[in-house]
Amino acid sequence: MKPSKIITRRSFIEKATMTAGLATIGTGHVFGQTSGLGDSQVKLPREVWIATVSQQGMNMDTPEAMVQAIFSILKKSLAHSPDIICLPEVFMTFTIRGKISRQEELDRSDKLMKDFMSFARTNNCYVICPVYTAEKGKVYNSAVLIDRQGNRMGEYRKIHLTEGEIAGGLTPGPLQPPVFKTDFGIIGMQICFDIEWDDGWKALRQQGAEMVFWPSAFAGGQAVNTKAWQNKYVVVSSTRKDTTKICDITGETVAQTGSFERNLIVAPVNLEKEFLHSWPFNQYFDAIRAKYGRKVRITTFYEEEWSIIESLSPDVKVKDILAEFKIQTYEQMMQAAEIAQIKARG
Repeated sequence: MKPSKIITRRSFIEKATMTAGLATIGTGHVFGQTSGLGDSQVKLPREVWIATVSQQGMNMDTPEAMVQAIFSILKKSLAHSPDIICLPEVFMTFTIRGKISRQEELDRSDKLMKDFMSFARTNNCYVICPVYTAEKGKVYNSAVLIDRQGNRMGEYRKIHLTEGEIAGGLTPGPLQPPVFKTDFGIIGMQICFDIEWDDGWKALRQQGAEMVFWPSAFAGGQAVNTKAWQNKYVVVSSTRKDTTKICDITGETVAQTGSFERNLIVAPVNLEKEFLHSWPFNQYFDAIRAKYGRKVRITTFYEEEWSIIESLSPDVKVKDILAEFKIQTYEQMMQAAEIAQIKARG
């Protein structure tokens, strides 16, 4: 979107929801059990609002009924003007009571995805819409990314299928997963069984992913948190059952579904932060605090010796602080150590 056409998300939603008949519900709180960031009046430098869904307890007779049920849930998110919404793995057709053929799944998915393209355009948000897709006679378990204008930006095809999926006619996706550059950062996707492998997650980080979305049939538990801290990016799950959650780069849970809000999370994350090995850079922390005061937050995990430097001000960039104090990120430090080890071995 060109700068001259930028509309504030709040004003856009107020107008758009009247047109779409999707009234905003509630203000002043975040949906789901949360920790960390809240619905404050001060916008963080790279604050991204995420909405993600759990299908726990949702069973419908048709894909169309499921889509309408999902839209009813998403209405609650609109008061917070989410930047991006994530939906569960092949949510339109998997949890319905009636059986339909794979071709019917493809046809209905293609038709109903247009409703989500319209939703994205009307509500000025990205949507990750997991569906079955087909190309050259092959069928994939995919996650389609729709942009704020309602356009299809691209798709990720599940790399690691189960034996049952393969027996059912699905084809594994390419081993190199794509990343997508949004207006708030670089994102990627993995799907369900992919969590049992490391290759796709590492490949996304190597391509600069800052946030990875994981539509799934199951909740994943601590594995979701682990993928976040191992790869130093935000991980967002969207599941068919049990817990859906948002995990920060430290692996901490920012928000999750629970007994009172079991089908929806809406919460912010701040991407203007870096993950460090605390030693030896902790010697500069007092000087950073003295210079930047409340504009910067430094959080240290003492047992792991991890530290997070986070900007709380739009005029402070973390990369500038690192350059000023000659601080390496965790990844830079590990890479330098590995190079030194290789040279020392001769």
